[in-house]
Amino acid sequence: MIARAFLALALVLGSFAADAEQGRRHGGGREGERQERQMSREERQRMREDVREAYRDRGERPQRAQQMTPEERGRLRRDIENVNKDLRR
Repeated sequence: MIARAFLALALVLGSFAADAEQGRRHGGGREGERQERQMSREERQRMREDVREAYRDRGERPQRAQQMTPEERGRLRRDIENVNKDLRR
């Protein structure tokens, strides 16, 4: 019983290895996909500049939202409830 399970496991693993080797020979597989996804040097540089520019436009770091007071939370809750009532109508 154990020998049959071992034999089946060996056949499955062997078929995976053969399939992977065949993909490498024909230029397929993960390496081919990776080459398609790679950005050119100019595209990477352009993206870096865009990100830098975005941070310059809004300041060095994004500001954290300030915590609401209990009155503001109550007002917001009532406003949302009113809008939901209007939507149901």
